[in-house]
Amino acid sequence: MSAKHKARKRFSQNFLTDQKIIDQIIATIAPKHDDNILEIGPGQGAMTLPLLERVDKLNVIEIDRDLIEILESYSKPNLVIHEGDALNFDLAQFNPPIRVIGNLPYNISSPILFHLLDNRDKVIDMTFMLQKEVVERMSASHGSKIYGRLSVMMQAFFEVELIFVVPPESFEPAPKVDSAIVYLVPLKTCKVGNIEIFEQMVKVSFAHRRKTLRNCLKSLLTQEQTQIDLSQRAEMLDIDAFITLAKDYEKQH
Repeated sequence: MSAKHKARKRFSQNFLTDQKIIDQIIATIAPKHDDNILEIGPGQGAMTLPLLERVDKLNVIEIDRDLIEILESYSKPNLVIHEGDALNFDLAQFNPPIRVIGNLPYNISSPILFHLLDNRDKVIDMTFMLQKEVVERMSASHGSKIYGRLSVMMQAFFEVELIFVVPPESFEPAPKVDSAIVYLVPLKTCKVGNIEIFEQMVKVSFAHRRKTLRNCLKSLLTQEQTQIDLSQRAEMLDIDAFITLAKDYEKQH
């Protein structure tokens, strides 16, 4: 059945076929029978089928009608399939708190991560396969060349851990890059006050990476209004410094 389905470029499809890697991912998730798990983009069911053997019920979101037919053909009573785009789903309908998993297509990984960030109060944890480069950016430390907006936004709200790397040959068709498994847990105490202001501050700070913060933030904050040294570039600031900048900006308004 699965051989008939051709991976679709428009959905950035690469199907996981390496059983050893699948076993490793399932071991990372460590599902319990009563876990409330939501899988985004189950594909042909590489992770779905082993999960169904371990949980009482599994919700999946799939956009590709042909793949939904394949999933339906497995006739698993504990599989609940939702057709559509993961970005359009209200997570409240899945009876949170939920554990979220998925092999996220590169073209929508950032929007999905930000959608889940906005809904993190409904999430216990998240285990995703993403391009390795994206996971490295998510988990990068300040001072690193790849530390940027994604690093700050993710680490301000989640514990981010790169679990292991998945080589291209584990997929059909093989992507041109390495993938990686990332594990995300919402922080118990989040120091960010106003998320919109924080996000705006981070976005503007990294808009021109080579410029100093003084230049990037000139329409928002002056050196007199903050203790953070604005002669630095954004990549030198840790998460707490960005939180301070956002609070200093709020004080002016």
